[in-house]
Amino acid sequence: MGEQESESGGGGVDMVTEQAAAAAAKDALDPRLQGISDAIRVVPHFPKPGIMFNDITALLLRPGVFKDAVDMFVERYRGMAIAAVAGIEARGFMFGPAIALAIGAKFIPLRKPGKLPGEVIAEGYVLEYGTDCLEMHVGAIEPGERVVVVDDLVATGGTLSAAIRLIERAGADVVECACLIGLPKFKDFCKLNGKPVYVLVESRK
Repeated sequence: MGEQESESGGGGVDMVTEQAAAAAAKDALDPRLQGISDAIRVVPHFPKPGIMFNDITALLLRPGVFKDAVDMFVERYRGMAIAAVAGIEARGFMFGPAIALAIGAKFIPLRKPGKLPGEVIAEGYVLEYGTDCLEMHVGAIEPGERVVVVDDLVATGGTLSAAIRLIERAGADVVECACLIGLPKFKDFCKLNGKPVYVLVESRK
Protein backbone atom coordinates (compact mmCIF):
# COMPACT_ATOMS: atom_id res chain seq x y z
CA MET A 1 0.00 0.00 0.00
CA GLY A 2 1.15 3.55 -0.62
CA GLU A 3 1.62 6.25 1.98
CA GLN A 4 -1.58 8.24 1.69
CA GLU A 5 -2.00 7.95 5.46
CA SER A 6 0.27 9.87 6.83
CA GLU A 7 25.43 5.71 -2.42
CA SER A 8 27.97 4.12 -1.94
CA GLY A 9 29.71 2.15 -4.72
CA GLY A 10 31.90 2.53 -7.76
CA GLY A 11 31.55 4.29 -11.05
CA GLY A 12 29.03 1.76 -12.33
CA VAL A 13 26.44 2.93 -9.82
CA ASP A 14 27.12 6.57 -10.68
CA MET A 15 26.69 5.83 -14.38
CA VAL A 16 23.36 4.10 -13.77
CA THR A 17 22.25 7.09 -11.69
CA GLU A 18 23.16 9.50 -14.49
CA GLN A 19 21.36 7.35 -17.05
CA ALA A 20 18.28 7.22 -14.83
CA ALA A 21 18.29 11.01 -14.42
CA ALA A 22 18.52 11.46 -18.18
CA ALA A 23 15.65 9.03 -18.67
CA ALA A 24 13.56 10.96 -16.14
CA ALA A 25 14.13 14.19 -18.08
CA LYS A 26 13.03 12.48 -21.28
CA ASP A 27 9.95 11.03 -19.57
CA ALA A 28 8.84 14.53 -18.58
CA LEU A 29 8.00 15.13 -22.26
CA ASP A 30 6.20 11.81 -22.78
CA PRO A 31 2.59 12.41 -23.95
CA ARG A 32 1.42 9.31 -22.07
CA LEU A 33 1.90 11.10 -18.75
CA GLN A 34 -1.09 13.39 -19.22
CA GLY A 35 -3.42 10.46 -19.77
CA ILE A 36 -2.03 8.71 -16.68
CA SER A 37 -2.48 11.81 -14.55
CA ASP A 38 -6.02 12.40 -15.84
CA ALA A 39 -7.00 8.80 -15.01
CA ILE A 40 -6.18 9.16 -11.31
CA ARG A 41 -9.27 10.16 -9.32
CA VAL A 42 -8.89 12.39 -6.27
CA VAL A 43 -11.33 11.52 -3.46
CA PRO A 44 -11.58 14.16 -0.70
CA HIS A 45 -11.65 13.14 2.97
CA PHE A 46 -10.91 9.45 2.43
CA PRO A 47 -10.18 7.36 4.43
CA LYS A 48 -10.43 10.14 7.04
CA PRO A 49 -11.09 13.90 7.09
CA GLY A 50 -8.33 16.01 5.61
CA ILE A 51 -6.93 13.30 3.31
CA MET A 52 -7.11 13.86 -0.45
CA PHE A 53 -6.91 10.26 -1.65
CA ASN A 54 -5.32 9.55 -5.04
CA ASP A 55 -7.41 6.63 -6.30
CA ILE A 56 -5.68 4.48 -8.92
CA THR A 57 -8.65 2.11 -9.37
CA ALA A 58 -10.02 4.57 -11.95
CA LEU A 59 -6.77 4.12 -13.91
CA LEU A 60 -7.06 0.33 -13.67
CA LEU A 61 -10.47 0.57 -15.38
CA ARG A 62 -8.76 2.04 -18.47
CA PRO A 63 -6.63 -0.77 -19.97
CA GLY A 64 -4.81 1.47 -22.41
CA VAL A 65 -3.73 3.93 -19.72
CA PHE A 66 -2.83 1.12 -17.31
CA LYS A 67 -0.67 -0.39 -20.06
CA ASP A 68 0.97 2.98 -20.70
CA ALA A 69 1.99 3.23 -17.03
CA VAL A 70 3.41 -0.29 -16.96
CA ASP A 71 5.16 0.26 -20.29
CA MET A 72 6.90 3.38 -19.02
CA PHE A 73 8.33 1.47 -16.08
CA VAL A 74 9.33 -1.44 -18.32
CA GLU A 75 11.09 0.87 -20.78
CA ARG A 76 13.04 2.38 -17.91
CA TYR A 77 14.22 -0.88 -16.31
CA ARG A 78 14.69 -3.18 -19.30
CA GLY A 79 18.38 -3.72 -19.91
CA MET A 80 19.43 -2.67 -16.38
CA ALA A 81 20.10 -6.24 -15.19
CA ILE A 82 17.28 -6.12 -12.64
CA ALA A 83 16.98 -9.52 -10.94
CA ALA A 84 13.89 -8.79 -8.83
CA VAL A 85 10.95 -6.41 -8.55
CA ALA A 86 9.72 -6.03 -4.97
CA GLY A 87 6.14 -4.81 -4.63
CA ILE A 88 4.82 -3.20 -1.46
CA GLU A 89 1.41 -4.38 -0.22
CA ALA A 90 -1.05 -3.82 -1.59
CA ARG A 91 -1.08 -1.56 -4.62
CA GLY A 92 2.53 -2.32 -5.45
CA PHE A 93 1.16 -5.77 -6.31
CA MET A 94 -0.86 -4.26 -9.18
CA PHE A 95 2.17 -2.95 -11.07
CA GLY A 96 5.08 -5.02 -9.81
CA PRO A 97 4.25 -8.44 -11.33
CA ALA A 98 3.58 -6.98 -14.79
CA ILE A 99 6.87 -5.07 -14.72
CA ALA A 100 8.76 -8.13 -13.47
CA LEU A 101 7.39 -10.40 -16.19
CA ALA A 102 8.16 -7.91 -18.93
CA ILE A 103 11.81 -7.44 -17.91
CA GLY A 104 12.42 -11.11 -17.04
CA ALA A 105 12.76 -10.58 -13.29
CA LYS A 106 11.21 -12.37 -10.33
CA PHE A 107 8.49 -10.67 -8.27
CA ILE A 108 8.83 -10.46 -4.49
CA PRO A 109 5.86 -9.40 -2.34
CA LEU A 110 6.63 -7.21 0.67
CA ARG A 111 3.71 -7.84 2.97
CA LYS A 112 2.18 -6.61 6.20
CA PRO A 113 2.74 -8.79 9.32
CA GLY A 114 1.23 -12.27 9.43
CA LYS A 115 0.47 -12.56 5.71
CA LEU A 116 3.46 -14.66 4.58
CA PRO A 117 3.79 -18.32 5.63
CA GLY A 118 7.18 -19.67 6.61
CA GLU A 119 10.27 -17.85 7.79
CA VAL A 120 10.37 -14.09 7.21
CA ILE A 121 12.49 -11.08 8.02
CA ALA A 122 10.74 -7.89 9.10
CA GLU A 123 11.40 -4.17 9.11
CA GLY A 124 9.33 -1.68 11.09
CA TYR A 125 8.62 1.94 10.27
CA VAL A 126 6.82 4.90 11.80
CA LEU A 127 3.53 6.33 10.51
CA GLU A 128 1.93 9.62 11.48
CA TYR A 129 -0.19 7.78 14.04
CA GLY A 130 1.61 4.64 15.16
CA THR A 131 3.89 2.11 13.52
CA ASP A 132 3.72 -0.60 10.87
CA CYS A 133 5.94 -3.33 9.46
CA LEU A 134 6.91 -4.99 6.18
CA GLU A 135 7.88 -8.66 5.90
CA MET A 136 9.70 -10.65 3.22
CA HIS A 137 10.38 -14.36 2.87
CA VAL A 138 13.85 -15.47 3.91
CA GLY A 139 15.69 -16.50 0.76
CA ALA A 140 13.47 -14.53 -1.62
CA ILE A 141 16.43 -12.35 -2.56
CA GLU A 142 20.00 -13.46 -3.07
CA PRO A 143 22.98 -11.33 -1.96
CA GLY A 144 24.14 -9.01 -4.73
CA GLU A 145 20.91 -9.10 -6.74
CA ARG A 146 19.73 -5.83 -8.24
CA VAL A 147 16.22 -4.89 -7.13
CA VAL A 148 13.58 -2.30 -8.01
CA VAL A 149 10.99 -1.48 -5.32
CA VAL A 150 7.49 -0.65 -6.61
CA ASP A 151 4.58 1.12 -4.91
CA ASP A 152 1.67 3.23 -6.09
CA LEU A 153 2.37 6.44 -4.16
CA VAL A 154 5.20 8.05 -2.20
CA ALA A 155 4.31 10.76 0.31
CA THR A 156 6.69 10.81 3.28
CA GLY A 157 8.95 8.01 2.03
CA GLY A 158 8.61 5.99 5.24
CA THR A 159 7.30 2.81 3.65
CA LEU A 160 9.84 2.88 0.83
CA SER A 161 12.66 3.50 3.32
CA ALA A 162 11.59 0.41 5.27
CA ALA A 163 11.51 -1.62 2.04
CA ILE A 164 15.03 -0.45 1.16
CA ARG A 165 16.35 -1.42 4.60
CA LEU A 166 14.65 -4.81 4.43
CA ILE A 167 16.12 -5.66 1.02
CA GLU A 168 19.59 -4.40 1.94
CA ARG A 169 19.56 -6.55 5.08
CA ALA A 170 19.28 -9.53 2.73
CA GLY A 171 22.43 -8.35 0.95
CA ALA A 172 20.77 -7.15 -2.25
CA ASP A 173 21.17 -3.78 -3.99
CA VAL A 174 18.16 -1.50 -4.40
CA VAL A 175 18.74 0.16 -7.76
CA GLU A 176 15.71 2.44 -7.58
CA CYS A 177 12.23 2.92 -6.11
CA ALA A 178 9.46 3.28 -8.67
CA CYS A 179 6.10 4.91 -7.89
CA LEU A 180 3.17 5.87 -10.05
CA ILE A 181 2.39 9.01 -7.98
CA GLY A 182 4.52 11.25 -5.80
CA LEU A 183 4.28 14.47 -3.84
CA PRO A 184 5.92 17.40 -5.68
CA LYS A 185 9.20 16.98 -3.79
CA PHE A 186 9.57 13.51 -5.33
CA LYS A 187 8.56 14.40 -8.90
CA ASP A 188 12.02 15.61 -9.88
CA PHE A 189 14.95 13.22 -9.66
CA CYS A 190 15.76 12.74 -5.97
CA LYS A 191 17.01 10.13 -3.53
CA LEU A 192 15.59 8.34 -0.50
CA ASN A 193 17.99 6.54 1.85
CA GLY A 194 20.61 7.20 -0.82
CA LYS A 195 18.53 5.43 -3.49
CA PRO A 196 16.89 7.13 -6.50
CA VAL A 197 13.12 7.57 -6.49
CA TYR A 198 11.36 7.55 -9.88
CA VAL A 199 7.83 8.99 -10.02
CA LEU A 200 5.63 9.07 -13.11
CA VAL A 201 3.14 11.79 -12.15
CA GLU A 202 2.73 14.37 -9.42
CA SER A 203 0.06 13.94 -6.76
CA ARG A 204 -2.96 16.14 -7.35
CA LYS A 205 -3.81 16.56 -3.66
